Amino acid sequence: MFRQLRYAAVLAMLLSFAMHASAETRVATDDALKAATKKTPPDYPPIAKQLKIVGRVVVDVTIDADGNVESVKIVSGNAMLTQSVIAAVKKWKFTPFQQDGAATKAVASLDFDFKM
Repeated sequence: MFRQLRYAAVLAMLLSFAMHASAETRVATDDALKAATKKTPPDYPPIAKQLKIVGRVVVDVTIDADGNVESVKIVSGNAMLTQSVIAAVKKWKFTPFQQDGAATKAVASLDFDFKM
């Protein structure tokens, strides 16, 4: 009996987590850029500029229901450029995204090009 209750509790916890995880919406890059109310551009790191490092950094940004950046995950890019992108994107603000008439957490891919 105790074992069944423990399994039921674990199952309930996993279902709750799955429901919470599915509460975020994937947003197209263009829609995310349109919803951005504050876009701080990343600085070109001086050492990367000196070494003439160019390239694209792609990040997945998790935006909370209030439009604040919750987290930034690097998808690809040169390590010398990524920290600048993370620092800048954490300052971004968005108009909250809606799903079924309610504000929801959203995830969007953003890319940044560093050129000389």
